[in-house]
Amino acid sequence: MKYLMMVCVEEEPTEPVEDVGPWAEEMDGRGVRLIGDRLRDSNSWTTVRVRKGDVVISDGPYAETKEFIGGFDVIECADLDEAIEVASKHPVAKFGALELRPFWPL
Repeated sequence: MKYLMMVCVEEEPTEPVEDVGPWAEEMDGRGVRLIGDRLRDSNSWTTVRVRKGDVVISDGPYAETKEFIGGFDVIECADLDEAIEVASKHPVAKFGALELRPFWPL
């Protein structure tokens, strides 16, 4: 099953962020991580909606929240247990959150 793993952190973390490279290398080597990358800061985000036929654009995220999605990975695991194990090894799990969202099967 494929999962979108969103890396949720405070925009300005209070703790040092470990290098994600060793985690990515391990998961790439296992064939679990399909793609992943960091995202730019929230001041570069744009939200797009269509309401009553009008395109409504706003800067930044819609919800005011302390945490934001700082990166993502698409992982493919045998089941949720393996996805949890993969997420628990990510350096951000020590101070942020890794949100796992399964894809609909094709």
